[in-house]
Amino acid sequence: MSARKRIEKYRRSGGAADLVRVEVLVPSSARDDVLRLAERLRADHRNAKDLQAAFDQALALYRVRILDNVDLDRLPNLRARARVVAKAMIERGDARAFALGHELLSHVERA
Repeated sequence: MSARKRIEKYRRSGGAADLVRVEVLVPSSARDDVLRLAERLRADHRNAKDLQAAFDQALALYRVRILDNVDLDRLPNLRARARVVAKAMIERGDARAFALGHELLSHVERA
């Protein structure tokens, strides 16, 4: 694979596939503020992706067993849904569900 094709593939499906490069002009005194903001935005984005992946895994493994009378569509956002799923897994699941529930709660607290 040529270097150009490898770069194109990385930009489509690599670690930074859903990020964009931005160039802005700011006063030199505000440079560090912009860098801190960009770092925080990347961390928030990464945490949201991790939360979504953990939430999808939990539902794929335990949806029927833990969500007997819960309507997730009525909850406002992913964090609220993930919190409900995690607590249900901890209360009603087996040992693996208990561990996944705690992992999901840790993702919720980070996001």
